[in-house]
Amino acid sequence: MHTEGHDMGKPEGVEAHPTPQIDSEHPGYEIEDVSVGGIVTFLAGLSGFVIIFFFFCFAMGKGINYLLVQHDGPQDKWHSDGMRMGSPDSTKREDLTSNATMQQRELQQMTQVFPTPRLQMDDGNQDVADLHAREDLLLNYYSSSADLPAGTIRIPIDRAMELIVQRGLPQAPAAQGTTTLMAGEHAPTVAAPLTNGFARTGYELETIEAREERNDYNHAIAKKQ
Repeated sequence: MHTEGHDMGKPEGVEAHPTPQIDSEHPGYEIEDVSVGGIVTFLAGLSGFVIIFFFFCFAMGKGINYLLVQHDGPQDKWHSDGMRMGSPDSTKREDLTSNATMQQRELQQMTQVFPTPRLQMDDGNQDVADLHAREDLLLNYYSSSADLPAGTIRIPIDRAMELIVQRGLPQAPAAQGTTTLMAGEHAPTVAAPLTNGFARTGYELETIEAREERNDYNHAIAKKQ
């Protein structure tokens, strides 16, 4: 049988794939080791850039601080160390702090030397609540202080009212004489006030309500345990 132009065992119409040739210059994988010198050069250059950038930022910050100190002017009793760090004689400005923060700090330091009572700088809800809390301590508990005579203590207001009911009010001395009323005048009359003159603020009421809710929650948790 004549088989010219056909390989034995191969079906007709199927071409044989050529054997790939291996190029010695491009074998398909790395034929050299990693360049250690190149890596060292890159790291050295990166380190040098970081160091130069650090000194540049440091010098720029020093220049900005110097300009700000010059802008602030000399220190006086109204411009102490609140805007600057260190002792009152220091001229170094505090870094990385906003002007608003330093102004608030200076204002707080300045107001501490003012005699009391001071005006409210911010929302005074907490100050009013603290005042009422101190008043509650004086009204509802036994207490003593240095301004009271020796052997004298304060008693709770409930106990004071009980004693008033038992002993009665002290009698006022009789008037020495009568005062002649002018035309259109009326004799003054004393009436009980509609309130006791004390009212808690909305902030206090919210705080008391939140505290009661928290106490109720803690009691409920304690009972479950």
